[in-house]
Amino acid sequence: MKELYLYILLSLSISGSSQVTLKGTIQSDSNSNVKLDKVSILISELNIVTQSNEQGYYKLIDLPKGLFTIQYKLLGYKTQVYTINLNDTLVQKNISFKSSFVQHSEVVVYGTNDSDNNKTANTISQIDVQEMRTNGALNLSDGIAKMPGVSQLTTGAGISKPVIRGLFGNRIQTVLYGLRFDNQQWQDEHGLGLSDVGIDRVEIIKGAASLLYGSEAMGGVINIIEEKNAPVNTIKADFSTRFFTNTYGNGTDVGVKGATGKINWRIRLGEDSHADYSGGNNTRVLNSRFGGYYAKAGFGFNTKHWVCQNNYMFTKSSFGFLMDTVQLKDTPDDRISRSFDRPHHTVYLNVFSSQNTFFLKKSKLKVNLGVQNNNRQEQEGGNKISLNMLLNSYITNIVWTKLLKEKVELNIGTQDFYQTNANLGSRTIIPDAKVMESSAFTYVKANFSHVVVEGGLRYDYRYIQTYKTGDLNTDPTGPGFKITPFVKNYNALNGSLGISWFDSRYFIMKANLSTGYRSGNLAELSSNGLHEGTYRFEIGNTDLKIEQNMCSDLSATFKTPLLNLSASVYYNQFLNYIYLGPSNTEYIGFQIFNYMQQNATIKGVELISDIHPEKIGYLNWVTSYSYVDGRLDDGHYLPFIQAPKLNSDLKLSFKNSKKINEFSIKLGVTYLFYQDRPGDFETSTPDYYLINTSASITIKNAKNMIQLSISGNNLLNKTYYDHLSRFKYYGIYNIGRNISLNFKIII
Repeated sequence: MKELYLYILLSLSISGSSQVTLKGTIQSDSNSNVKLDKVSILISELNIVTQSNEQGYYKLIDLPKGLFTIQYKLLGYKTQVYTINLNDTLVQKNISFKSSFVQHSEVVVYGTNDSDNNKTANTISQIDVQEMRTNGALNLSDGIAKMPGVSQLTTGAGISKPVIRGLFGNRIQTVLYGLRFDNQQWQDEHGLGLSDVGIDRVEIIKGAASLLYGSEAMGGVINIIEEKNAPVNTIKADFSTRFFTNTYGNGTDVGVKGATGKINWRIRLGEDSHADYSGGNNTRVLNSRFGGYYAKAGFGFNTKHWVCQNNYMFTKSSFGFLMDTVQLKDTPDDRISRSFDRPHHTVYLNVFSSQNTFFLKKSKLKVNLGVQNNNRQEQEGGNKISLNMLLNSYITNIVWTKLLKEKVELNIGTQDFYQTNANLGSRTIIPDAKVMESSAFTYVKANFSHVVVEGGLRYDYRYIQTYKTGDLNTDPTGPGFKITPFVKNYNALNGSLGISWFDSRYFIMKANLSTGYRSGNLAELSSNGLHEGTYRFEIGNTDLKIEQNMCSDLSATFKTPLLNLSASVYYNQFLNYIYLGPSNTEYIGFQIFNYMQQNATIKGVELISDIHPEKIGYLNWVTSYSYVDGRLDDGHYLPFIQAPKLNSDLKLSFKNSKKINEFSIKLGVTYLFYQDRPGDFETSTPDYYLINTSASITIKNAKNMIQLSISGNNLLNKTYYDHLSRFKYYGIYNIGRNISLNFKIII
């Protein structure tokens, strides 16, 4: 197969297609004489952004032929999304905008292709970075945790990882720059560790998605979308800063970017720094501090047959953590101290990616390549690094796409990665190892006037080899004496079939059946010891079978000018679910936990009501409810299943003048129900509610735009334990009242 791709690449110089010009005018539907300027026109697949001028006119030249999803967006108006076949040398597309502060229709990404969210059978939600910051999010995981069906597993305020419908860690795949991302999340207190600096939005694919994403996408996908390029023939710069009262925290980033018709570039630098947080009882949680430094750069170009976008990212992140309850009694340092003299994680990350689209005569080829270097260090005291793991990943994602009869899209591809894990510190908790995976898949999407049908098949092969490592296997009398170096081979066949039906006005109905898989990670296969902070002596299981699941998902949406109502139900059946179970024995004073397997089921429901009266355009009231139930076949509950959640936000938005584009106020209530279904080593948690609010204003003129917002979370300073907080085992409450102020200027 790879020889075929090489042949196609070499054939580019002799394939040809004439270039296309797309142009049109944009106006308000309330008055055809009102032309709209500064409307953003985005073709993300081509890395092209432009804006309409004062006469509402726009023009894009030298576009390749093909089927593209194009987004027209202007603050204060309903976003327009069209799938346009650029099949002639000149294509005219005039747009009529409808005034609205509610942005429902957006372009989403599934695999390597853009799509109107209505025209995919998958359940995909999204939230942009500005909304996350306006909501007062402390980090990226915190930013998406309010979404229905999404939560976060936390170790304090800084260490968190997303949970989607009861699944997290190696059951959720994170995608960065169009490629899978791995930063050794297998341990409970290893967070996602990614910042919102330099991103546009986060998309959440719920349910098994192994068809296009491979292993570890059995619970869903977190797709991080980078910021948009500058509009053609412009240079844009921005500066933003944020402050948080609870952690005495701050965050700042600055970026500059530019674009011509053929070249784009961008540079961004950022930092954040947080002291310890205080719980609702105003008690400081010593060593819960965190912070980091971030740098990003991008360069891309367009030619007649080739669109290329190259990205580089560097981050250094540090997180304090608790080793035991004795640490809570240490002599505290200054209240606003950022020192990491106490136990902490430090994670260095380097990522390089190259995303390429080659336009052939009657098809296109996407070739995404990436290198990731992840160095996780852990200092547990004594001013020395005890744990030091270096994970190198080399990833490729190649997809060939051909449009059949203008309605059926055929995709054939392969995804491959090679990883090495090396221990460089004095202590080891997982072995040195190498992991290889290769796949082949086909995916077909048929678009009709009111129906989209999509599906396909995928085959994966995975190889894992571990090596004798340090003191991991040195005690022949210990409980893990059977954990020895091994070689494992895994094979998996997965598929997906879904349908989306939508009429022109009111209804959207989706049904999707998909499968996923993963093998045990290195911790599940090879753990043999105590990891500080867990109070458990964990023993791996080299005989673990491949874990597979089948997920069925049904959803329906009813839309009117007054409200949107949607409901989703899902049933996720697991074969050989891997879990950690307690034993009745101890070793060196700690209870032994073993990795085991059993069939399991996770099921749930999500309900959303979105009221936005057309005649009261400034009002938007969104209420959502989500419920998840997870159980092993023997009836025991699965751990880390979020409590049922009810969230309601009432937002009022106003347009006062041409200079003030939007002013909004939002009041929200989040209610978490009593969680009385704990796993074997968990405790139940009582119900609680939080009051949150925010206000934002956007001011712009011909050259600049200023965005200012203030938010308050847990305004009543409630004391509560979230069920997915690991600190609750220490008797430590979640974060108390936190006021944040955000400022951003774009010039």
